Amino acid sequence: MTFRDKLEQRIAATGSNLCVGLDIRADSAGEETKQNILRIIEETLPYAAAYKPNSAYFEALGWQGMKMLAEVLKAVPKEVPIVFDVKRGDIGETQGYYAKAAFEEFGVDAVTLNPYMGRDTLEPFLKYADKGLYLLGVTSNKGAADIELQKLEGGERQVFQIVAEMTQVSPQVGLVVGLTNAAQEVLARTPDVPLLIPGLGAQGGDLAALKGTGRNAPLLVNVSRGITNAADDKTYAQRAEHWRDAIRSALG
Repeated sequence: MTFRDKLEQRIAATGSNLCVGLDIRADSAGEETKQNILRIIEETLPYAAAYKPNSAYFEALGWQGMKMLAEVLKAVPKEVPIVFDVKRGDIGETQGYYAKAAFEEFGVDAVTLNPYMGRDTLEPFLKYADKGLYLLGVTSNKGAADIELQKLEGGERQVFQIVAEMTQVSPQVGLVVGLTNAAQEVLARTPDVPLLIPGLGAQGGDLAALKGTGRNAPLLVNVSRGITNAADDKTYAQRAEHWRDAIRSALG
């Protein structure tokens, strides 16, 4: 089964496009931290189309953090896609080892990639033909305006559209489009490929940008801190249910 097949089946089974981001802010990789992550997964599972662990938060805890990540990933049911947020962007043999680590060692279903060193950065990952790739198209940070949204010579196209063209190599390749920068003109210039959409929740992205887009390829709208670190008295399950319903309403 391909990543896209798995994702579409999960979205259909749950009626959800919510991707739960596991950006875990912790001081140690102790048992308490691990059990909290497992509780997040257990409580949010009915509402999650996918999970997106961000490698940086685990790497910062040293080898213990990476060991914990491997253990946590095994707790995610096989039918639930895992998008590994690593934003790898290298060339040649190095990129090949990044791909091996993600798909063979951690066993994830998809990764985020930084394509700005060129098309050959994708090739080692494309060898895993059934796996998913999300290329950084228009990210959710202010710096997206520095490169991604810059206009090319002639003024009719923008840099992110070059990246968007790279998705045509495989139906398993999609784009990261940050909700905070997803203006209608950006979405209109983005091909109908799988989208990973961060920026909702703590980053203040507006779901209204998604209304009426009429896209057919599967969408994942990521919420991290809005579920795992919200300053309220709700449970993880209640937060996930809220965001699932909000996304469902926005997508119509």
